[in-house]
Amino acid sequence: MRIIVERGQGVLLAACLLAMSMPALARGAAPDEQQRSAPAIPLAEGVRTRCLEVLRAGIRSGEFWPAMHAAEGLALAGYGGEVRTCLKSKLETDPDDQHRCGLARELVRAGDLSKVAVMLDILAKEDPYAHVHACESLYKCFRTGDGHRLRAAMGRTGNPTLQMMAAAALGRCGSAEAIELLREKLKDENHEVYRIAAWVLGAIGDASDIPRIRKNVERASDPLSRAFCEHALAQLGDRQGREALLGNLRSGDPAVRTYAANSAGESRIVEAADALTALLGDPERDAQIRAAQSLLMLAQPAQPAEADISRDVYPATKQNPRYTEGSIFELNDGTLLYAVTEFVGSTDDHATAQIIARSSTDGGRTWGGPRVLQENVGRQNVMSVTLRRLSLAANGPAPIGMFYLAKHGPDDLDVHLRVSQDEARTFGEPVLITGRPGYHVMNNDRITVLNSGRLLAPIAATESLQKNHFVSYCCLSDDGGKTWRYGRGQVDLPQRGAMEPEVVELLDGRILMIARNQLGTVSAAWSEDGGDTWSPPGELPGVRAPEAPATLRRIPATGDLLLVWNNTYTPGTGHGGSRTPLAAAISRDDGRTWQNVRNLESRRDNTYAYTSLIFVQDRAVLSYYVADAKTGLHSSRFRCLPIAWFYSQGETAPAD
Repeated sequence: MRIIVERGQGVLLAACLLAMSMPALARGAAPDEQQRSAPAIPLAEGVRTRCLEVLRAGIRSGEFWPAMHAAEGLALAGYGGEVRTCLKSKLETDPDDQHRCGLARELVRAGDLSKVAVMLDILAKEDPYAHVHACESLYKCFRTGDGHRLRAAMGRTGNPTLQMMAAAALGRCGSAEAIELLREKLKDENHEVYRIAAWVLGAIGDASDIPRIRKNVERASDPLSRAFCEHALAQLGDRQGREALLGNLRSGDPAVRTYAANSAGESRIVEAADALTALLGDPERDAQIRAAQSLLMLAQPAQPAEADISRDVYPATKQNPRYTEGSIFELNDGTLLYAVTEFVGSTDDHATAQIIARSSTDGGRTWGGPRVLQENVGRQNVMSVTLRRLSLAANGPAPIGMFYLAKHGPDDLDVHLRVSQDEARTFGEPVLITGRPGYHVMNNDRITVLNSGRLLAPIAATESLQKNHFVSYCCLSDDGGKTWRYGRGQVDLPQRGAMEPEVVELLDGRILMIARNQLGTVSAAWSEDGGDTWSPPGELPGVRAPEAPATLRRIPATGDLLLVWNNTYTPGTGHGGSRTPLAAAISRDDGRTWQNVRNLESRRDNTYAYTSLIFVQDRAVLSYYVADAKTGLHSSRFRCLPIAWFYSQGETAPAD
């Protein structure tokens, strides 16, 4: 039973199977430890076989929404390949946009992230027929796109169901504002409103929501609304809610029974196993499907609850004393690909180096062995990798671009691009981006894809390192990286100039460039023509910095800017001070002010720089170098944090 529009069959899903499988990070407090660490149940082979029979029959049934729920169960049990085989052709032929949302979300859950674009495109349509389905499906598969369309939907006060499902998707991926909207909806007099809010908060809320939801249990006038609230309490670890859910598994109401079957797995109620096994023979097909899904979920180990995942994936050695300038990328199946520059025998910028990569299928907790992505084709090295999709939307996975520098000497450094059509297994022939003479620097993890589809490659260039004065500009591509041209304008600054630029698209359509300098600030310039020409330079207000690069990205779930930089400045010292601490700050007004300043790293005997940053589900995924001041060794660290972490505590940067 689907809560909103899928006419009565099943709801509440488990966190997306796709690779990350992390706890919901909008929560201030997780379910109690006993619930979170509940052991996997032993599942008899005959019961497991029956579960799979139910799900396989369900996905091929003529009942559309139960078939989608069966697809969910199969994907969560590790049978995503079966789901993709069964549903792909249906998505291509079904004209109903509500159905297309269901098909797309289950394909995403089964390991095809490219289908997120289907739901976002439906949400962008003028016809509102499937807007609620699109938001709910994005919530269920833990995706937001860039968040713009969902934030617009959350603002439509005339449609509370659309508001809540957009808030559900944004809240699950880190928006505290969205969570608060849902909490307000708990107070609504309409049971169809408050029960949806309770359902979502059971999955993405925290312990503070328990008393709020209990009030709705007490005032619920119908069994289904009461069950919604009871099951939300169970998922939050409330003992009374868990007891009520166990009772609901034997309800005479098939809708309540079905919801309870689904929620038992979500809540990891292992003592429900016998009742769930009995439901495999229930006359209600969706009750069978949800029971089978929950049994298979309970037979899997509970996911580890690591709020902060930190791994030195590339520890430096005597042979390879420097691993720096990385880029992390999420492949279409949810695998994380972590590329980095591997130096040989020396930490010098001009030492021999190549680009290697490792992969993780569990959200960065463990990593496979290294492979070479780009061998050294420079007379000195190749370095500073960026991995990016070369378009925002496509019918299938868009090509992946691998950008890198090929260094031949102090007056010969160029940016190249190689394109992969097979999810980074192989790459094509290189395309030269910077064809003019000189030394062209593009930092790691720097390419920006604008809403128009234009690619911006932010470059800092000098005639030679002997001259050592840099100006910054963008190279632009309007055909997906096939051809490039130089922008018409540039940004210059005193002393060594404007170095190591980064660009981000602002909400009003302008482009903001930030740059490293020797002035104790992070420089800023603005473009009103898509990165072609630039305003005279200014600076980010209230942000001090040494001569070191900064990274700037927009958080999809909130729409705010996240800045990562070295929050220190010591005039008169080399590079304006040591590259520690490594800090983060939030801007809610597109860079005019900065709040929530927090240290990511602060050890004084290490330095940290050259960050990469992407957002996956409700997490910020970073890499940066960690340099040991005593040994000089540079390791490369993977860091994965909840979006909520960046909004907690912290201080406000002083305004000028």
